[in-house]
This record gives sequence, C-alpha cells and structure tokens, in this order.
Amino acid sequence: MLSLAEVQSRLRNAVVSGDVAAVAPLLVGGQDPSGRLGIHRRHYEASLLAAIMGRFPATSWLVGTPWLEAAAADFVRQCPPTAPCIADYGRAFPAFLAARPGREGVAYLESFSEMDWQLGRLSVAVDLPALDVAVLAAVSPETLLDVVLTVQPGTYYAEAIWPIDELIGLYLSDAAPEQVTLAESPVRIEVRGARGKLRFSRIASGDFRFRLAVSQGTPLGAAAERAALCDRSFDPGRALAALFSEGLVSDMDVTLSGAV
Repeated sequence: MLSLAEVQSRLRNAVVSGDVAAVAPLLVGGQDPSGRLGIHRRHYEASLLAAIMGRFPATSWLVGTPWLEAAAADFVRQCPPTAPCIADYGRAFPAFLAARPGREGVAYLESFSEMDWQLGRLSVAVDLPALDVAVLAAVSPETLLDVVLTVQPGTYYAEAIWPIDELIGLYLSDAAPEQVTLAESPVRIEVRGARGKLRFSRIASGDFRFRLAVSQGTPLGAAAERAALCDRSFDPGRALAALFSEGLVSDMDVTLSGAV
C-alpha cells in the first residue's frame, strides 16, 4: 500500500507535469476519473496563469498580452510553485522572459519586468513609524559603523542601463505614444511606495550604493565603504542624515555592537 506521501507526490506530478500514468490506478469512481483530474489540471494552470498576468500588467502593456500570456503559460509548465503562497509566485518570471526567444530587441525587458513585479509589492506597502535622527545620540562613535538600519518596507532600488523609470512613467500615466524609442542611459532609481502612491527618484552612484547596501541589512560602515569605492565625493555623514530626514529608517539594530 502506498503511503500518504507517495499518493500526494503522484497526484502532484499528475497535476503539475501531466504524469497521469503513475496515479491512474488511484483514480476510481464515476465514469471518467481521468477527466475529473483534467479539470483540476486546467484549474491549476489557469490559476497560476492569472497570477502571473496580474503581477505584470506593465509588462503586458509593453510587449503585448498575447506574447506575455504564451510566455506565462510556458513558465507555469516549466517552473511550478515551490512555496505555498501564490502571491510570491512569479518572482523568477523576469529572468525567464529575458531568456525567451522573440524579444531580443527589447534589451530592457528583464529590468522593466523586475520593476513591474516590485511595483505590485510597493503599491500595497504601508510606511512604518520613522525613527528620528536623535536616536543616533544613544550610539557611541566607535559602534556606529556596526549599526544596522531597517528601511521602510515600501522601498526598492533598481539599477539599469536603460531609463526604465521613464517607460514605467508612461505606463502609469496612461498617455503613452504609439511608439517609444529609448536611448541607452544608465540610471539608479529609488522607488518609494505607500498606500497606493509611488514616487520615483534618480540618485547619485554613491548614495545609491549606500542606500542599497543599507536596505540589504549591511552595517553602516561597510555600506559607506561600498559607496566610497564608486564615488570619491560620497559624504557618509550627509548620506546618513538624509536617510533619517526622508523618513526612510524604521528601525535600528545596535545589539551586535552595543549602545552607550
């Protein structure tokens, strides 16, 4: 007798990959048990396809719905979910699109669709109470370099060799011309989202490296070093003060170094 885990595994493979032969002996009752399984398979694929299309509306606008639906259908078949939360499904779709034949002329497709994915997350973000810069007074100068800051959840940093923020802006404004030509122009973008509102800002290379590193949980000292490597004019004191003045800091961790 098959164990429960084995039965579940066979049913999963039948639904996800179409391997019905292994599960056929378990399908009993009614006139067409295989047909009933087919209904589950179609529902499974349709649900995931709808999830993908719903998370990439700007990408659909850019490349056309038929092309994106075909790509999404292939993605569903080749890349089934690995986690129980369908809201997270599609995280790897931008890279999948970039490797797909038929859109070689859209060099910015991956970075654009990646931002499209992030905008879905940012559009429902809610800012947490921002810390005042005065909290730094409780930290000694010797331990400040080890401090880890937490930035607002509705924050995203993107670097691209194309001005994808301009293209996203056209989509969001619903006033796009019939044809758009983008010139290669490296950009470093900070996107803030809160309660349905989005704000795009281009920032200098040093500030970008610093803020990106801080948002990834890098201690302040290491984040400042990364910024200085790409921008000799980077001012860590000014950059740190700006994080607080713009309300970007929601938490501070000094447990590794201790506070005075």
